[in-house]
Amino acid sequence: MKTFAQSCIATMHESTSLQPERKRRIDQAQWITELRGIPADFIPLEFEERTHVSTKVMCRHLGRKEQTARGWACHEDGPLRPIRVCGRLAWAVADIKRVLGVSK
Repeated sequence: MKTFAQSCIATMHESTSLQPERKRRIDQAQWITELRGIPADFIPLEFEERTHVSTKVMCRHLGRKEQTARGWACHEDGPLRPIRVCGRLAWAVADIKRVLGVSK
């Protein structure tokens, strides 16, 4: 017959051997693009059909750091003005094209 301490230790070993389910890995191509610093939802401006993009995508187009863009939004002193959607920044593609001098 097992003592209380022995049963507790056995239970502890059983529970530690069970690993929690791992989160599903992201797609390998997505992981590689994120590793290179290219956002997963990045599309070249000439093929862009969305009206607004995320801060990460906008910064990739303009070659700026994300913190710079957040500063522009906070101080409202940059070349672009974002809109706020549920507390997140959305940058107009038309404004990005205007700043870069790309035709619509």
